[in-house]
Amino acid sequence: MNRRDLLKQIALLTGGAVIGGELFLTGCKTGAKADAGFTAANISLLDEVAETIIPATSTPGAKAAKVGEFMKVMVTDCYTQKQQDAFVSGIGELDEACKKMHSKGFMDCTPEQRKALLVSLEKEAKEFNQKRDEADKPLREEHKKKNEALAWKDQTEFEGSPSHYYTMMKQLTLLGFFTSKTGMTETLRHVPVPGKYDGAFAYNKGDKAWAE
Repeated sequence: MNRRDLLKQIALLTGGAVIGGELFLTGCKTGAKADAGFTAANISLLDEVAETIIPATSTPGAKAAKVGEFMKVMVTDCYTQKQQDAFVSGIGELDEACKKMHSKGFMDCTPEQRKALLVSLEKEAKEFNQKRDEADKPLREEHKKKNEALAWKDQTEFEGSPSHYYTMMKQLTLLGFFTSKTGMTETLRHVPVPGKYDGAFAYNKGDKAWAE
């Protein structure tokens, strides 16, 4: 699976285009703050959030792939200022939501409690993003009309309101894990050198997907 195909699949799973996805493909930077304000404690918490989304089983989970550190790099290099602010604020909001649900912070919760929180945030994020899209629709259409009156070189990309912070975290968890060495070689089946095409290659139920 190449990176562009992976971005498409993550978009389907999370209900929206992967934030910063095009910049991830090109390696460009957004020009937002070089230091988005991450701390070691933030990264540890993000590792645990990611591990709840992709836990270790017979193969390593997201924490082994250092997804928390990946999130820091992606948010710093590929997110706009608005998106950076929403993501970093969301780290604190997630912990507050956890305290409200379980009377303790995320790092002190059991795996079952962490999972229950993320299930609730998944629902909250879906509703939040739907309302965001409805509110942004007229602004998006207005921006499109303005672009149509400009030369191609003068056109700009519409930047709507940021997605829910949990949507960002889930997208980056999937992207970070399945582009890591751990995800590519231990979770997916990996062949480092391309072989010949075999349209009749046998598939057995439970076989891992292939990495490219």
